[in-house]
Amino acid sequence: MYHSVGDCSDDPYRITVTPDRLDRQLRWLRGQGLRGVSVGELLAARARGGGRDLVGLTFDDGYADFVAHALPVLARRECTATLFVLPGRLGGDNAWDPRGPRKPLLTADGIRRAAAAGVEIGSHGLTHVDLTRADDARLAAETAGSRAALEELTGTPVSGFCYPYGTVDRRAVDAVRRAGYGYACAIDPGGLNGPHVLPRVHVGQNDTGVRLFLKYRLHRLRRRPVEGLR
Repeated sequence: MYHSVGDCSDDPYRITVTPDRLDRQLRWLRGQGLRGVSVGELLAARARGGGRDLVGLTFDDGYADFVAHALPVLARRECTATLFVLPGRLGGDNAWDPRGPRKPLLTADGIRRAAAAGVEIGSHGLTHVDLTRADDARLAAETAGSRAALEELTGTPVSGFCYPYGTVDRRAVDAVRRAGYGYACAIDPGGLNGPHVLPRVHVGQNDTGVRLFLKYRLHRLRRRPVEGLR
């Protein structure tokens, strides 16, 4: 789970990695015989009984620096990824982060450029709200509404969703499933399980190859296998 790729000198939420650090992390990944791909590609490979050499890479929030800094590194290391964006904040910024610097978000054209480069586009909701606190109308807009907006923007089906803040409960999961998403990503979904609450490992600026290996091993110990994706 990545977020922003750029200058991390002012990064109170630790959501940013530099392009050089991302390159070194992906180089380490490739050195382990693994390749970073979109979550959609990973799940399809696992459904066929393969994918043991694949790792799903995700980038949350849809920061504009993804096109400028992440795409060239992904291409250099022959990797792809899933980019979770906010169609209700196109060209805006991360106003939901009160302590952090304002980071610009992708425009519609930037999202199309990422899609054209082979990146899977998924929804991060419409405007980045906590779905566990949303009323019924907002919940529908953030799930079904954001999917419809992204499919119109990209001209392709949108299968993936990512819960803002990583917060999730059964009601949010049900709304995402009703909206037609094939899978959804969380962080640590607690007692929930299944393809609509996929857990992820956060990757930051300080993560070297050794730290990535330890995070992977500890994550597998903490999380039971997702049903159907063992």
